[in-house]
Amino acid sequence: MSSGFFCWEYGKLSKLNKRTEVFILESWLFLLIILAVSYFGKNQSLLIATGVVLALKLIPNTAKLLNTIQAKGINWGVTVISVAILVPIATGQIGFRDLLNAFKSPVGYVAVTCGVLVAVLSAKGVGLLSQSPEITVALVFGTIMGVVLLRGIAAGPVIASGMTYVILQLLQPILK
Repeated sequence: MSSGFFCWEYGKLSKLNKRTEVFILESWLFLLIILAVSYFGKNQSLLIATGVVLALKLIPNTAKLLNTIQAKGINWGVTVISVAILVPIATGQIGFRDLLNAFKSPVGYVAVTCGVLVAVLSAKGVGLLSQSPEITVALVFGTIMGVVLLRGIAAGPVIASGMTYVILQLLQPILK
């Protein structure tokens, strides 16, 4: 028996069943806990992101927008990060000479190699996330823990999913 909660759904106010009520309340609780953890952990990025998601949940008829953000948000984020990385080139702070100098030291070779590995791992990770959405929960939790407790940056889920992909590929013969 429903306790009488209502929700905006597909442009109309609908009465919810008990299971849907629990699901909706659980998502609010989870997000509020993340908001509190990010506040006390003094992580502004996670605090803002959680606030935005909570604000979007308050607005009726945002299910499609939230789904779009979920589907394309990582790509949008990568685009913003790429723009930030390219700005020093645009402003002349980094040029061809700097690129060539990078190959004159072991640190430069390590940096280039790590850049290539992260790009490949991220591509594999995005594929894994789309194939196995249940992994997303563990990766998000791990990322939140790393951001809040270890002062990390929330760029981790894509890289972590890539690392997970590689480890799963290595363990696949053993697990079968």
